Amino acid sequence: MKITVVGAGAIGGLVAGWLAQRVPASEAQVSVLARGDTLQALRGRGLQIGAEAPIEVAASDDPAALGVQDLVVVAVKGPALATVAPAVRALSATHTTVLVAMNGVPWWFFDGLPGACAGLRLASVDPGDAVREFVPTRQVIGCVVHASATAPAPGRVHHAGGNGLIIGEPAGGRSDRVARLEALLARAGFAVTVSERIQRDIWFKLWGNMTMNPISALTLAPCDRILDDPLLRAFCSAVMLEAQAVGAAFGIPIDQQPEARHAITRKLGAFKTSMLQDVEAGRPLEIDALVGAVHEIGRHLGLATPNVDALLGLVRLMARQRGLYPNPAEPAAPAAPAIT
Repeated sequence: MKITVVGAGAIGGLVAGWLAQRVPASEAQVSVLARGDTLQALRGRGLQIGAEAPIEVAASDDPAALGVQDLVVVAVKGPALATVAPAVRALSATHTTVLVAMNGVPWWFFDGLPGACAGLRLASVDPGDAVREFVPTRQVIGCVVHASATAPAPGRVHHAGGNGLIIGEPAGGRSDRVARLEALLARAGFAVTVSERIQRDIWFKLWGNMTMNPISALTLAPCDRILDDPLLRAFCSAVMLEAQAVGAAFGIPIDQQPEARHAITRKLGAFKTSMLQDVEAGRPLEIDALVGAVHEIGRHLGLATPNVDALLGLVRLMARQRGLYPNPAEPAAPAAPAIT
């Protein structure tokens, strides 16, 4: 099997490293599509996970050099997705499976999902269907990552804990290709769960991190400080209740209450979210897939989401002020009057 991981950051690096290290080369040929410092690091010293010996993986910034793959793992942040989508297309043929291991609501979320939003295309996630054009839903397998890792330097990964992956078909049910992927990822050391409705798992994870991520980015505070502030804790609950109502309206109810989820998150202690890490590193923030999508779905359903909207506006403006989120397009200048 030919496998390419697109995005050799924390999660992508972990997936690429464990596959290359733990699945025999006679069964899996693992490569990484990377660029810049990450590409140079992978070529120079290999991929290093923790204190383990470096792992040799083929790396290139040219998808044509890697050729058509059997499996492409997309593990980039949301803002980079449109940029890498043409490369994913170049790595793919009709038989290629694309495992999308990303946070938030993906572009294919409502494809194959019945209910009030069936077939809805989210402009907040995929403006102009730019990603869908290159990565059609029929090639996608969804993935929810329950593992914590960071990338302290190019080509290096620190695995903080967890090894869970939930995978599933966008159209629901089970399939042979998901079963094969489950077996492959399990051999690499992941605890794999197959979901017969992957959108439920995506939405449930989103429900927990759509508040912690942006609020930590706004306040520069870890999760324990956020949840120990009663005003912020109440605001998180208000946002989550609105998202809960949105999910119930399109067919994915959540039975848990916000306070129960807060208790789980609080046990993580002084945890820095990925969005806070991105702010500190000056990287673009994946606001749209986490908060913008919920705002857009609510508007489609005609549901008021004032707390979601406030959170979106605040974190978006903060990110624009720091150059971490694009500014809105400037309005066109009025046409000059005709000279007669």
